[in-house]
Amino acid sequence: MDSVKHSAVTPHKSKLARTLSKILRVKSMTGVAEVDGLKNVKVDDNLNHEEEDEELKKKVVTEALLSKVFASISTLKASYAQLQHAESPYDRDGIQDADKLIISELKTLAELKQCWFKKKFNFDPSPEVAIVAAELKELKSNIITHKIVGKKLESKSLLKDSELMFLKEKLEEANEQNKLIERRLNQSGSLSSLDNLHILGLSPTHFISALRHTVKSIRSFVKLLVYEMRSAGWDIDASVNAIIKENVVYRKEDHKCFAIESFVCREMFDSFNLPNFDNHNDSLPDKNKTQFFLGRFNELKSVNAKEFLALKPKSPFAIFCWVKYSRLVHSNMEASFFGDMKQRNVGEFPDDNNLFTSFAEMAKRVWLLHCLAFSFEPQAEIFQIGKGCRFSDVYMESVVNDEEVAQADELEQQVAFTVVPGFKIGKTVLQCQVYLSQLSQPQAQVKRKMSLP
Repeated sequence: MDSVKHSAVTPHKSKLARTLSKILRVKSMTGVAEVDGLKNVKVDDNLNHEEEDEELKKKVVTEALLSKVFASISTLKASYAQLQHAESPYDRDGIQDADKLIISELKTLAELKQCWFKKKFNFDPSPEVAIVAAELKELKSNIITHKIVGKKLESKSLLKDSELMFLKEKLEEANEQNKLIERRLNQSGSLSSLDNLHILGLSPTHFISALRHTVKSIRSFVKLLVYEMRSAGWDIDASVNAIIKENVVYRKEDHKCFAIESFVCREMFDSFNLPNFDNHNDSLPDKNKTQFFLGRFNELKSVNAKEFLALKPKSPFAIFCWVKYSRLVHSNMEASFFGDMKQRNVGEFPDDNNLFTSFAEMAKRVWLLHCLAFSFEPQAEIFQIGKGCRFSDVYMESVVNDEEVAQADELEQQVAFTVVPGFKIGKTVLQCQVYLSQLSQPQAQVKRKMSLP
């Protein structure tokens, strides 16, 4: 009975045991698998971190290497700039120091090259510190380079300032020399050939000499007038077009000054044929008029023009100066030149004015020529050539060089305008100076009287 029971129970227990064993085995296997899985995950994470750390380390090392290369290049650049700076002016110590730095940095670059190829890097204490040190070195080198460049620019600036001062001094010397020459030309002594003139010894040669000095004085005034106009911002072309209303083809830009000279001569010689120009209030003697005008000539010839005006402000010469100056120098022009018109408003001549000084000397020469013209018997006559008149070497001469006129064109030349009027003393003809151009058909004829066109 017991044996039967035992045999009956044993298979059941054995089955249960096997079932429990399977369950435990599955659990056991599951547990082991989970543990093994966790272990594998941890190992993979560690490997990834190690790879990332290695990549970061390589990047830092590469950055440190490049920083050192750039710092060395900047130091080389600064050393070379220092070497150039030390060469002029010559600085032996500076050259040697710069040379040593260049050699040292070249060696550093060679070492860095070897490190790169061999993949052996030694950054003490760390690559990060090496990067900061390299950037600091590069910054210092750039500062040195900028300082040297600044010194070079400063030296160039000082050199330019010295050159400018030298040129200013040369310009001042040239201006003083020109003024001295002009004063000598404008001095009364330049008319020394006309000293002690008397009626019986008067000849056209004396008039020619006085005319030559007059034309020189006119051109000096025109030169100064054009300079003042340009300095004050006046439009020279517009002024020339207002003077010469016809279309004139100028061979050179400088030839436009002849138009201004023509205007000055036109105003200064206007009414030259009248005994007192346009001053009708001045009385003249009925007899010995030639002696009277020759006396006027001798009175003013050796006197400074401005001093004469100051001594005799109501004299015929002073009235003549006032009228001509008012015509030549417009009030707006004078204001733009000198800033005010105080003296003109009170009817006085400018005191300290180079333009008026030049004008006064020119006016004196024109006045003397006028006096000399009326000292002849019969008096000298003035004439001008109208526009479009064909050129004739009997009554005219070109104000431009003859070679320039000949080379300009082969067509017949015509008068554009008269620059300096001509004169006739008895049978002697003093040619007028004209500017030649190609204009319309010739219409005007030789005029015996100076008048406005």
